[in-house]
Amino acid sequence: MTGPRTNGPAPGLSADRVVRRVDGRVIVDGVTLALRPGETVGLLGPNGSGKSTLLRLLAGVLAPASGVVTLDGSPLPEVGRRATARRIATVEQHVHTQTELTVRDVVALGRVPHRRAWTPPSAADAEAVTAALARTGLTDRAEQSWHTLSGGERQRTQIARALAQEPRELLLDEPTNHLDIQHQLDLLDLIADLPVTTVIALHDLNLAAMYCDRLLVLDNGRPVAEGTPADVLTPRLIKRVYGVRAEVSSGNGHPVIRFLRRRAGKAPTSR
Repeated sequence: MTGPRTNGPAPGLSADRVVRRVDGRVIVDGVTLALRPGETVGLLGPNGSGKSTLLRLLAGVLAPASGVVTLDGSPLPEVGRRATARRIATVEQHVHTQTELTVRDVVALGRVPHRRAWTPPSAADAEAVTAALARTGLTDRAEQSWHTLSGGERQRTQIARALAQEPRELLLDEPTNHLDIQHQLDLLDLIADLPVTTVIALHDLNLAAMYCDRLLVLDNGRPVAEGTPADVLTPRLIKRVYGVRAEVSSGNGHPVIRFLRRRAGKAPTSR
């Protein structure tokens, strides 16, 4: 006779009641988030709501003052930095370098967690870099200087670098910032098609509604709503969190938000 089956550790990346303080001020306050394999979770909230800090906690870059971030049920400090970096890739909002690097050089940085210090790249490293360049449409830019790229190309390069890590979880902080609408859509189409679990901080509520399976809304570091875009993006929540009035309708299976002007404009004058 066999004994009862016991559940193994929770798969994937999770945060359980994490708190982060800076100089006595609470930046993230009791956030719990369990990621499901393959889903895209959008982090929403005004500037200063704690989105970037939460992403850094999930990546293990910052340690929580209380609560715990786990990977497959183990706290990140027990998993270790190298093992965590092999699983979790991050794309920051602003990346700058004074070093003269080609696109291939930048993407190859994603292989660092898989190599020992001072060892040359392996065939597996080269294959991962080549595959990441192809996946992001950058093969023909591989030998181009990073400094000559457009904003959209730089963001794609950073995503290619993250993909070269061969992660199972991808964390992105405002990747569409400063991009025109075409490049925003191109970038989010790319991200949505990736075979990884994704957490993405966004400001644009309509883009979040279009591309995210689930949303977590933060306000002053606290979670105030979580669920599908249709459940979360209501006029009441938008008013409460962002302080603006909005109308929400349905289009192509997701909410469409139309913001209302705070003041009536002047009537046009005739000439």
